[in-house]
Amino acid sequence: MVGILLITHNGLGESLIDCLRHVMGNAPAHVKALSVLAQDDPLLKEEEARALIAELDEGQGVLLLSDVYGATPCNIARRVCQPGRIEGVAGVNLPMLLRVACNCNKSLDEQVKRALEGGKECIVSIDSEGSDVATRCANY
Repeated sequence: MVGILLITHNGLGESLIDCLRHVMGNAPAHVKALSVLAQDDPLLKEEEARALIAELDEGQGVLLLSDVYGATPCNIARRVCQPGRIEGVAGVNLPMLLRVACNCNKSLDEQVKRALEGGKECIVSIDSEGSDVATRCANY
């Protein structure tokens, strides 16, 4: 199973996991969050990230989801990435998290693809008509 670590500003990761718990009825054990606050030392947070990655990695790798590309949480994620073992995606949102959390037995490479698809496909105008949009976004 691929582990999932959210590295985000403030409590965003924990909030997304709480939403995941609401939608799924529970929060999978293979999903954890690391919050980065303004006063945090990025090097200490990087150490925390490495420790959480070690907890989450059961041999299939870990997917890192961060919020804003180029910001401190994403930079921490970037420094701990290892191609093929620890992969990262920036721009985390709830559809992205649902896609990967509901398909935990996929490979790390497939999880990266699913995260990108979930993040992109479910950003739509609320006024969008047609069941294809609803089906695409609800198909986790």
